[in-house]
Amino acid sequence: MLTITLILLLLTCVISFTAFSNQKITDDLIFYPPAISQRNQWYRFITCGFIHADFMHLAFNMYTFYLFGGMVEDAFTSIYGESGKILYAILYFTSLIVCLLPTYFQHKDNYHYRSLGASGAVSAVIFIGVFLNPTMGMGIFPIPFHIPAFIFGPLYLIISFYLAKKGGGNINHSAHIWGALYGIVFLIITCLFLSRFNPVQNFLSEVGNYLT
Repeated sequence: MLTITLILLLLTCVISFTAFSNQKITDDLIFYPPAISQRNQWYRFITCGFIHADFMHLAFNMYTFYLFGGMVEDAFTSIYGESGKILYAILYFTSLIVCLLPTYFQHKDNYHYRSLGASGAVSAVIFIGVFLNPTMGMGIFPIPFHIPAFIFGPLYLIISFYLAKKGGGNINHSAHIWGALYGIVFLIITCLFLSRFNPVQNFLSEVGNYLT
């Protein structure tokens, strides 16, 4: 069955592989703040999520997305019913936008800044998975064993905040942070209006049972 997750994954792979050998495609789709602020190319908020720097960048993002995407997509169907898949798609595309808003305002006049990759949207999916299944085991390098997701999540955010504040490198840690936080907020708000499921209560209950 062709799920939303697989469609997004395949589309990202096809566009990314095409862009690897065509610099013009990368230039036309990449997140380039001055092109948005001065030429109103707002589509770049979304298109940059379908191109990647290299094969390893693509492979890491899509492998992670595959691991968590199916789980979250199924959870959305269970929580929201028939509208679950639509909401899942909305989550992904809005995450691509929201995760880059702080970056845009910080670099809208920076002619040297560019960003690409699906990391922000993937972070949103991951953290929804963490919030819905807080006691599942997750690994993080260099820890050689799994830790509960409710510990992994804050640890990941703390490390990302530190790296974002430190600056340098070619990774947009800000997009990871805001994507992750947006995913949780999206889940809580949509559940409040569109479902009887209470994700906050579920999270606290599962963590409480794990600790007792």
